[in-house]
Amino acid sequence: MVDLAIDIRGVTKRYAEHVAVRDLSLQVPRGAVYGLLGPNGAGKTTTIRMILDIIAPDEGTITLFGKRHTDTGVLDRVGYLPEERGLYKKMKVRDVLKFLAELKGIDGSEAERRIEAWMERMSLKTVDKDWGNSKVDELSRGMQQKVQFIGTLIHDPDLVILDEPFSGLDPINAQALKDTVVELKARGKTVIFSTHIMDNAEKLCDSICIIAQGQKVLDGAVSDVKAAHAGRTVAVSFDGAPGSAVDAILRDTTLIASMDDQNRFLELELADGASSSELLQRLVHAGASLQRFERVQPSLHRIFLEKVGATGVEAGMSGHG
Repeated sequence: MVDLAIDIRGVTKRYAEHVAVRDLSLQVPRGAVYGLLGPNGAGKTTTIRMILDIIAPDEGTITLFGKRHTDTGVLDRVGYLPEERGLYKKMKVRDVLKFLAELKGIDGSEAERRIEAWMERMSLKTVDKDWGNSKVDELSRGMQQKVQFIGTLIHDPDLVILDEPFSGLDPINAQALKDTVVELKARGKTVIFSTHIMDNAEKLCDSICIIAQGQKVLDGAVSDVKAAHAGRTVAVSFDGAPGSAVDAILRDTTLIASMDDQNRFLELELADGASSSELLQRLVHAGASLQRFERVQPSLHRIFLEKVGATGVEAGMSGHG
C-alpha cells in the first residue's frame, strides 16, 4: 500500500454559481515531487487553500499523512509558500525569519542557528554582504522571495507546498530553488507545487496532475504520461527554408494533427492513422533538405496543450485560481 502525504477524495468547491473545483481526487505519495499543473484560474490555488484548511470544501475529504487535515497539529508539518508573497516590509530580515520560526514553535536559539544556515545557503549572507540586518523593502524582489522561501522551510516541514514558486525569479534564483527542491526530496520530504510553466514541471516532478476549469484531465507519473503519448510525435528541422511543397505537407491535417514551432525545430503530432514513415516519404519526395527527423516523446507542454487545448486555456484565464 502506498504511503500518502496527501489524499484528496471527491472534493468540490463552489463560489455562488461558479464551480472552482469539481469532484477532484488525487493522491500524492510521501517523498514525491508532485506538480499541480493548469492554466491560470484552473483551480490550483483553490485546491491548495483547501488542503491548508484556509477554505473548506463543499464536498469530499482531504487527509494529510493519514489524518484529517483539520486535526490538531497536522498543519504544523506543512510549509506553505503562497503565490501572493507577503512579508513585513519594515522589519529586518532576521527579525522576520525569527518571528516566522517562533510561530512554528522553534525556540529562539535554534531559530537563530537555522536562520544563519539558510541565509548562507541562499546567498543572503556572504563575505561581502549580510542582508540579514537590512529591512525587507531594501531587498530586490528576488531576494525577498528567497527570504519568504526560507520562512516556508525554517521549521523543517514534512510537506512543502509551493504555489507558483518560480514566478518572477531570475535564472540564478530559480536554480537555487530547484536545487533546494531536489535536496528536500533526497531527505524524504514531499513537495507539491503548482505552476503553469511546463518546463519546470517536466524537469522536477515525479508525478503530475493537470487541472482545467476545476476538473482533473490527467494524472500520473511523468514517465508514464509521456510514454502514453509517445509514438505520435516527430521532431523535424530543415536545412534552409522548407519551400511551398513542404509547407503544403505540413498543413495537411490528414497527416499532421498539430504543429509546435520550437524555433530550432518543429514538433509535429501525427494525425490518427498517419505514420512517421509516410511523413518522411512525402517530405523527401517534395525535395525537403532535412537536418533532423526523429520520433520523440512529446514535451509536457505539448501534452498539456493537447489535453487542455486553446479553449481551455482561454477559459482558465479568469476566475478563481
